[in-house]
Parts: sequence; C-alpha cells; structure tokens
Amino acid sequence: MPTTLWGRKARGKAGPEPGFLLAENIPAGGIRRGHPVKELQLRPYEKNPSAIYAESFATVRREARLERFGPGMEALAIRLIHACGMVEVADRLAFSENAYAAGHAALQAGAPVLCDCEMVGAGIIRRYLPAGNEVIVTLNDPRVPGIAAGIGNTRSAAAVELWADRLEGAVVAVGNAPTALFHLLELLDEGAPKPAVILGFPVGFVGAAESKAELAARPRGCEFVALRGRRGGSAIASAAVNALAAGIPEEAHHG
Repeated sequence: MPTTLWGRKARGKAGPEPGFLLAENIPAGGIRRGHPVKELQLRPYEKNPSAIYAESFATVRREARLERFGPGMEALAIRLIHACGMVEVADRLAFSENAYAAGHAALQAGAPVLCDCEMVGAGIIRRYLPAGNEVIVTLNDPRVPGIAAGIGNTRSAAAVELWADRLEGAVVAVGNAPTALFHLLELLDEGAPKPAVILGFPVGFVGAAESKAELAARPRGCEFVALRGRRGGSAIASAAVNALAAGIPEEAHHG
C-alpha cells in the first residue's frame, strides 16, 4: 500500500495524511506569518488548555471500560490511558486490592519514590507530591557498573541494589527495565524490606511480560499495580505515581 513519509513521498500516488505537511509543499523561504500558502491545509486544532484537558479525560471515561475500578484505581487507570493514548490499558491492568490506598498513604507520609530510570523520575510532577517527596534514581550512580559486574546482571538490576536503605515503605516505579523488576523480586525473596507499593511497567520484548506476570502472581506481600504484556514505559510509570499523589486534579481545575 503506498504510504506518505515525513518530508518526502514514497513510491506511489498517496497524498499526505490530513494535518501533515510535506516538505515539497513548503515554499523556499519557509512559512511566514501573514503570508498564507494556498497549498497548505492544516486542520483546525484545539488551543485552549482547559478544553484540551476536559475533552481528553472525557474521552477516556467514554471509551475505556472502568467499571471494575474503585475511585482511586479509576483515577490511576485514567492517568495511565491519558499518558499513552490506549484505552485498552484498562483491560490489561493487574493490581492488588489496597494498591492505591497504600501508595497514596505512603506519599502522604513522605515516602520516597524509587525509579528505575531518569525518564520515570522526570515525568513525576513535583508539585503534586504531597510531602516534597524525594524522587530517587540510582541508575547513574558510579558504583553501579561494579555492582553489575559483581552480581552478573544489568546496570538496571544493579541500581536496585542501591535502594536497600530506602526501600521499606517506599513507592517503587519501574517503567523501563524488566531486569530491575525481576531483581527487586529476587531481593524481596532474600528478605529485603518491603515497599509500600510496586508500580510495575517495564516495557519490551524480553522479560517485560514475564516480570510483570511474576509480580502479579507472587507479589511477595507487597501491594502492586502492573500492566500485563509487553507494553509499559516511563510515561506510564510516571503517570501512576502522579495518580497516587494527586488523582486527577486537572479535572477539578479545568472541568
């Protein structure tokens, strides 16, 4: 099937998708304000932040199957869907009964958030954290390569070793590496302190589905939320933390 590529056309006669500009349609001098180009047709788009938030969350509530969630987990599911654009996330969530309450209470009490990568930490909205909670990422600690060599595992797994003194009662957010989640479960099997909640959202084709299945099947006495299958990612893990911290304040502010 002929396709249109960004900036140039593939073989065939397919035109640009609505809303996309092709380089050959842009005049040599570029696009200048006050000089509309007849060939360019950009669809109208919403510019009002309040309207964007309102329609986004209304769309999620309209299209996702949220009936099985209590109020807290419903807010968490909505934030996850809002972060990734996939309403089917609601059907793939596994969670323990008290996961939302435990995570919310932990943050209220000042618990740290332990993240497996910088992107998870970057996506956490600091103003939502109720107690100025620390967001901790140990992946780039200079000790990590040596630990990884010593345990014969990845740097992501080695970084989890450095959570030991902060793990008890913490909120753990894994949004990248399956080995981080697997190794956390190994440490719990060895008697490591239990976090308040484990947010399991590693992504990928090797170990992601398996690590989350292990968490859901044997959570080691921990509360948890996990997205079954290969899907996951940093944005979703961050969204889960934001939901535990504040629910969906955008609905109150913009609704």
